[in-house]
Amino acid sequence: MLARLERLEWRLTEVNQLLSGESAAQDINAFRALNREHAELTEIVGHYQAWRQAGSDLEAAQQMRDDPDLREFAEQEAQSADERLAEEARTLQRLLLPRDPNDARDVLLEIRAGTGGDESALFAGDLLRMYLRYAERQRWQTEIMSANESDLGGYREVIVRITGKTVFGRLKFESGGHRVQRVPETEAQGRIHTSACTVAVLAEADEAGEIDIDPEQLRIDVFRASGAGGQHVNKTESAVRITHLPTGIVVECQDDRSQHRNRDKAMKVLMARLKDRQQRETQARESAHRKSLIGSGDRSERIRTYNFPQGRITDHRINLTLYKIQAMMDGDIDDLLDALSVAHASELLEAAGEAD
Repeated sequence: MLARLERLEWRLTEVNQLLSGESAAQDINAFRALNREHAELTEIVGHYQAWRQAGSDLEAAQQMRDDPDLREFAEQEAQSADERLAEEARTLQRLLLPRDPNDARDVLLEIRAGTGGDESALFAGDLLRMYLRYAERQRWQTEIMSANESDLGGYREVIVRITGKTVFGRLKFESGGHRVQRVPETEAQGRIHTSACTVAVLAEADEAGEIDIDPEQLRIDVFRASGAGGQHVNKTESAVRITHLPTGIVVECQDDRSQHRNRDKAMKVLMARLKDRQQRETQARESAHRKSLIGSGDRSERIRTYNFPQGRITDHRINLTLYKIQAMMDGDIDDLLDALSVAHASELLEAAGEAD
């Protein structure tokens, strides 16, 4: 491990030199890749240097033990340094696990109402609010790409773009089925209803060439936007629908008054969906013999239940139940995301041990 850390420290110096070179931004894809690598290496090397410093502090404290006047102080310093040494070692072990190359990417978050009619659409709106509030806490930027609102104020489908630091790495385990149990506002007799939504977290594709799309394989339709918008909606064909003929993927965007901007948004969503499809096919081939429980991201899999009468949220993949549903629906979901990340890291460690 030490040899690997030394190589990474040297590589960080090399990446710094490459990023500061005059030709760094000529190849935009290479430039983005270098920036992602720089962010990862900076974190690892920082902890490696802290680990070495803790080792030096421990050695100095042990030498002071021979002085009777400093023995008590030396014992305290040695204990502190030893604890820091162990903590940094654990952190380095985690950071050196195989990394998902998409963790640093921005995402397209898709929420779709499922079973449950109007109540499901209202819950989709609640989930959107939860993720938007969490993004606000993380100081991420958000943009609604497409929204199909329901009559009661929820969403049949909504797509939001979230940009910031390691967005995909933080949200990637949110993909799957989300079930809610509560008394709907429209329920006169106070009965608890169960409904569901589907969440998909897609890593955004680089615009420059990462996903190769043949224009001949696209059917692009323009039409008049529906819904609120006044007279403009009735006069201008600003809405865009793009169909990728080989896969049958259809993307529709009508939220902007500009046909050009709607087309750009729709292409971003299409590229993200094609990238997601490509990765799923690759993962299916590579892990046919071993399926990661957390990392499967199966859209049909029920991953979580939100029980409002009991005030709890349960994630079924890791059997974790938290009794603070109101705070979590207001965006306080770090405890849940942390637990999922730790469980995934444990899976990787276990797999690494099996490989050894």
